Amino acid sequence: MTLHILSRQNTVLNKFIAQIRDKAVQRDSMRFRRNMERIGEIMAYEISKEFTYRPQIVTTPLGEASVETIGNEIVLATILRAGLPYHQGFLNYFDDAQNAFVSAYRKSTKNGKFTVKVEYISCGSLEGKTLLLVDPMLATGTSLALTYNALCEKGGTPAHTHVASVIASEQGVDYAMKHMPRETTSIWVAAVDEELTSRSYIVPGIGDAGDLAYGEKL
Repeated sequence: MTLHILSRQNTVLNKFIAQIRDKAVQRDSMRFRRNMERIGEIMAYEISKEFTYRPQIVTTPLGEASVETIGNEIVLATILRAGLPYHQGFLNYFDDAQNAFVSAYRKSTKNGKFTVKVEYISCGSLEGKTLLLVDPMLATGTSLALTYNALCEKGGTPAHTHVASVIASEQGVDYAMKHMPRETTSIWVAAVDEELTSRSYIVPGIGDAGDLAYGEKL
């Protein structure tokens, strides 16, 4: 299993990370969504370097050109609702990919802990395909593993899974590395933070990505 942390390189990605973290910039939900989309686009480009390619002959007005094009069958999967802007960034680049959507949420208990419930899945076949499981926040890793297992139960086993998150906690990365298939998983994150609060929010993190993108929920 390979872990890629993109913020370790000084690129324009760090500008967008800074803006989604900045509580002053966060007040503009449209800008927050667009920055999530931009990060998704950059992440898609980086992941595309790991795909297999095959030559395609393209006819131009003046002749023919051979172009190396993606040979993988790609499925983009995200968790509602926070993942939608980030997912769109990937879809901007992999515009012919199939798509899968999962509704998962935290159900709090009286002692302050929570369980994760997977309520709804919409996906086609995953068997033998390349799954990109994109979720902005990798906090405890529990939602990620449950979502992956639920997708496989419904759609079959992908040949390879790329987990792509914007902000991860060290605990979430460790959990994913222990609970995802080791030989067929790659983990991509923009940045890794050290701490989790008692309610499993990443510190310093960004706050609640779904609320920042779409407004606070009851």
